[in-house]
Amino acid sequence: MGGVYVPPKHAVEEDAAWQIVKDAGAGMLVIPSTSGLLSVYVPVVVSEDRRTIYSHLAKANPWWKAVGSDTDVLGLFLAASAYVSPTYYPSRLENPGVVPTWNYVAAEVRGRLTLHEDTEWKLDQVRAVTGQFESGRDPEWRVDDLDPTYRDQQLRAIVGIEIAVLSIEGKAKMSQNRPEIDQRSVKVHLGEGSLGERNVAQRMSPPE
Repeated sequence: MGGVYVPPKHAVEEDAAWQIVKDAGAGMLVIPSTSGLLSVYVPVVVSEDRRTIYSHLAKANPWWKAVGSDTDVLGLFLAASAYVSPTYYPSRLENPGVVPTWNYVAAEVRGRLTLHEDTEWKLDQVRAVTGQFESGRDPEWRVDDLDPTYRDQQLRAIVGIEIAVLSIEGKAKMSQNRPEIDQRSVKVHLGEGSLGERNVAQRMSPPE
């Protein structure tokens, strides 16, 4: 089974790969269909044993209609992403052969899809996903605070998604191939940039 290209310097361990999925919170699910590849972007919940990913999408979205009894799915999760200019490399003054690149932290999950229409299954899933993202908020919004009639109406408008995980690969491309002086400089420059750039900078760990 093919996967994302991960040079050894950019590889992350399985625990770190699952942390990327958690940090991303949502991912792009891509499946084959008779009309080509189809994608949907959804928030996800990972089971404690990491063998299953749960989500849901609007029934009005035709994506789910392409799911068969053995449909494979590719889940793409991006936790950090930023452009890196060659001007961030002090070493270019002595070795000018440098080009732009992109730093990012991402994970790729491959699995097999099952759909769920059962109301109780969907209710458990939306409880789990909202509980995950509401955790620590004050106050926390809860599905069970909804009027039951309205809640059931909303549940009828979604389709549940279950992914049996077959593999996961993580990648953290964070200037590890550059000299220490360049790594430090990239971290400083990105740390002074946009929210997305600062997110990458916080994840970089240049040698001390």
